Amino acid sequence: MGRSNSLWPMTFGLACCAIEMMATGASRFDLSRFGAEVFRPSPRQCDVMIVAGTISRKMLPAVKTLYDQMPEPKWVIAMGNCSIYGGPFKFDGQYGVIEGADTFLPVDIYIPGCPPRPEALIEGILQLEEKIVGYRRPRWPRVESGLKQP
Repeated sequence: MGRSNSLWPMTFGLACCAIEMMATGASRFDLSRFGAEVFRPSPRQCDVMIVAGTISRKMLPAVKTLYDQMPEPKWVIAMGNCSIYGGPFKFDGQYGVIEGADTFLPVDIYIPGCPPRPEALIEGILQLEEKIVGYRRPRWPRVESGLKQP
């Protein structure tokens, strides 16, 4: 329960989806209210890798190395169409693009979009928390307590 409420994502973006990932951590969307506020620069301090963007064949060894350096338990979120299935580059016949992060990493959550909005990343993190704990905890006070939901 405690681990799911304090996920530490890795500061790791590969393309344009990383801009939306940074926007999610900023004050407008306030990712910290969901327990994932601290983007860590070192893989040894992270438990969530958010693969955000196009994965090139040249970048593949670095992504694998960073994943291997993360301590257990660890989870992977594939953010954006490029990291899910190769995106528009797959259909262009680009030889240097990997067709999805799940070809070499065990992806737990998929967030589609080009690029996905910050709300979609927040929903993906909530889905990951639900996967870890087994249920989705309520975010608002219950109606039975006499408080109204916003």
